[in-house]
Amino acid sequence: MRSGRMPASSAATIPALGPFEAALAEMATPLLLLDAGGTVTFANDHAAILFAGAVTVGSSLATLLAAPEVGTDRGAERLGRSALTEALTARRPTRERLALEGGRLVEAALAPLSTGGFALTFDDVTEHLRSAALARLEPLTGLCNRVELHDRLSAAVAAAEEAGAPLAVLMLDLDRFKAVNDTLGHPVGDALLRKVAERLRNAARRDDVIARLGGDEFAILQVGQVGADQPLAAEALANRLVDLVGRTYVLDGQMLNVGVSVGIALFPDDGRLPDDLLKHADLALYRAKADGRGTYRFFEPAMNAAVQARRSLEIDLRRALALKQFTLVFQPQIRLETGEVSGFEALLRWHHPERGLISPATFIPLAEEIGVIVGIGEWALRTACREAARWAQPASIAVNLSPIQFRGGKLVETVTLVLAQTGLDPARLELEITEGALLDDTDGVLTVLNGLRHLGVRISMDDFGTGYSSLSYLQKFPFDKIKIDQSFVRGMAGSAECGAIVRAIARLGASLGMRTTAEGVETADQLDAIRAEGCTEVQGYLTGRPMPASEAFALLGAGAHVSDPPVSDVVPAEALVPAA
Repeated sequence: MRSGRMPASSAATIPALGPFEAALAEMATPLLLLDAGGTVTFANDHAAILFAGAVTVGSSLATLLAAPEVGTDRGAERLGRSALTEALTARRPTRERLALEGGRLVEAALAPLSTGGFALTFDDVTEHLRSAALARLEPLTGLCNRVELHDRLSAAVAAAEEAGAPLAVLMLDLDRFKAVNDTLGHPVGDALLRKVAERLRNAARRDDVIARLGGDEFAILQVGQVGADQPLAAEALANRLVDLVGRTYVLDGQMLNVGVSVGIALFPDDGRLPDDLLKHADLALYRAKADGRGTYRFFEPAMNAAVQARRSLEIDLRRALALKQFTLVFQPQIRLETGEVSGFEALLRWHHPERGLISPATFIPLAEEIGVIVGIGEWALRTACREAARWAQPASIAVNLSPIQFRGGKLVETVTLVLAQTGLDPARLELEITEGALLDDTDGVLTVLNGLRHLGVRISMDDFGTGYSSLSYLQKFPFDKIKIDQSFVRGMAGSAECGAIVRAIARLGASLGMRTTAEGVETADQLDAIRAEGCTEVQGYLTGRPMPASEAFALLGAGAHVSDPPVSDVVPAEALVPAA
């Protein structure tokens, strides 16, 4: 072997090198020159180092590649050997990857020369491929990332298509993870995600592909010898996931509980393309979460139709405000002691030109999810305040706030601007919040509420008694009013417990100096019971149905009192409250 700096054992046999050979010897790229038969005629320094000095002038390339070991710890594996040999025989250029002993990978490029021989160069791609492999891993958990999952799924689908066998894609989303992140911080959240990843590995089979897609979203591609067992194998895995992930975690001395919801799509029944399988598994996951979380659901074609309907509704909802499709109606609130109308609650209605009247229970959660509730809420607040400013009597106007409106820190500024624009006395504005507004960021929401209170606005807690922390919030913020959820009012007739709850809330409100409004009163018996328990106000179909702004204006203009006749058939005579 001829080289500028060869191993000492062969240096004495090498003649002096010419300028051209000396340049080749010092090339940074490992180089072998071969004759027409594949015998080594020259090897530079880097080629000698790459093959641990085992390459010699006169040795056969085929022998070199076939050696089980070269030097002490390097040897060429079979990857690419036959292709190089065939290219040598056919005198055609080729590039092949060789795996050397010790885990190193090289790209071998064979090029025929005009002299009849060949030049064979080697490019060490170990670090490059290792970096590429790391780029396909999610750094926090070490699981596959979205790109790697898609590539592995594409390969699995191709193999399953050829074999005629099914496979399963499972999409996972953690339940209650956001609460852990918000209350304990992201370091604890990250540690929890690593623990979850470990449990996913324990639940899945060795050949299954597990990926973290971002946040608390994961996916599993179920492969291996499970084709004939589907959908049973996917169902068994989903059951294991719900059980294992849902068990208690101990981190930094704290016991944490999260659950997991799972959506499942099967190849080929639910799709033959990777993107379709992922989309359909995601739709099934959405259904699992809607059905109560901590469970799994298989994809069904009806889910696709439901999503298309939802997208159509979402598009219409985004346009509704600009097209002036929203209106407000006003439901009276009656002071039980005097029978007078103390105020109205403004209720949002959506009149769609084709769908008709759409229930707030349908469109408000969607508006919150897609973020348009902030604009809608501001419109409702401004419209309600403008109407109330026209009333002949200084009755209050109650407007509901969504938890989403507390985000961004602009709510106090918005209310201040609306009050200035409409001229409404702040003491007449009552903003209603539910416990949901306090769950995500209690301290931040309390800061906003104190800012609103500083403006002179009154604050009430709606649906009191339905949340698990309602009482604790009364300690943190002095609400002006408690609204008792209608479920307790309706249950008073047949449940002593409901009556006791209403009584306790009424007494609690009285002791704290807070008014109490019973919602959903529909019968005279309910009204009598509410009055007996000591509530201060009542609201419901019995005392007044929601009415247009013009009728609320007329009702107050007539000196509204429960003994007066109704101003229209919107509030029937039998719905008025007898004077106390």
